[in-house]
Amino acid sequence: MLEKLKDLETIMKESNFILPMVILAISILLGIVVSQLFFAKLRKVAVRVTGDLYPQVQRAFKGMPTVWGLLVGGYAAVHIITIHPVGLHLLEMLFHLIGILSLTIMGARLASGFLTLQVQKVAGTFASTSILVTTIELIVYITGFLFMLQSFGVSITPLLTALGVGGLAVALALQDTLSNLFSGINILLSKQIKMGDFIKLSTGEEGTVADMNWRNTTIKQLSDNMVVVPNQKIATAIITNYALPYAECSIIIPVNVSYDSDLEQVENVTSEVAKEVLQNTPGGVSDFEPFIRYGSFAESSITFNVILRIKTVMDQYLIRHEFIKRLHVRYRQEGIKIPYPVRTVKLQPSDLLDEPSKK
Repeated sequence: MLEKLKDLETIMKESNFILPMVILAISILLGIVVSQLFFAKLRKVAVRVTGDLYPQVQRAFKGMPTVWGLLVGGYAAVHIITIHPVGLHLLEMLFHLIGILSLTIMGARLASGFLTLQVQKVAGTFASTSILVTTIELIVYITGFLFMLQSFGVSITPLLTALGVGGLAVALALQDTLSNLFSGINILLSKQIKMGDFIKLSTGEEGTVADMNWRNTTIKQLSDNMVVVPNQKIATAIITNYALPYAECSIIIPVNVSYDSDLEQVENVTSEVAKEVLQNTPGGVSDFEPFIRYGSFAESSITFNVILRIKTVMDQYLIRHEFIKRLHVRYRQEGIKIPYPVRTVKLQPSDLLDEPSKK
């Protein structure tokens, strides 16, 4: 009889242990189901409700239902199992910590994604930069950390005071770093440049903006080399942005012909070659009407400029190459001469007569 009672007691203890584990497993599975199936089935509804924000919402909630299912199951399990009050308190604090951390991560994802989406709408596809994401997520994580301390009964007022004093000292020590940080934020807000723009600095560096982080801006040159420029230098430099107000731009190609040339014929032939290049060469604006403007009487030629239209500033090199090559062939066929530089030196007879006397 005693043995049967002991067996029954053992079964009861095992049951008290198995039941919480079952609840915990069911909660985890429920979280996985919600994460994998619930969002998939309601995707069309979520797209209609959130619109362009749906990918950011999906990214923010990714994996969170599973974590929340684990927390619910664990919380229920520890209250069913007989645990010492100290251990129960520690587990509750752990669950509380995980809950706040998950909400902070979700908030950081939502904030950075939403702001990035809004900037992209205003400034274009290439406006998403690492400095934007890093700054926003850092602010959210700091806020979540302070909220976690406050929820655990830790007064954050002295901490904020200490951070204020310490922040002043750090600001003095990291003056250049903070200057680059705020310069980068100012560049983004002022929309001077964005990723993908082809720019040229007053110091001579030019190329495509590849990235902007919290400290510097990376410019990819035509040679595929990367130029790293501090944001402070970018903010104070004179910048030529070839993507503003739009990427399409004009280029000027100087040409000169002999004084014996028929200028009407030169203009017609050059215009025909320019049209052919714009229509048949990638990067040229095919419906643009190129034009010619004579400029001056030079020492050995008549100079003029040919104005062509290209889609982006990067297309100018191929357009120039094809135009000069085809124009040279066409000028030879039409008998139009491109003169060599000539300098005439005139000697006075008196200079020749005085030469022996000088010796």
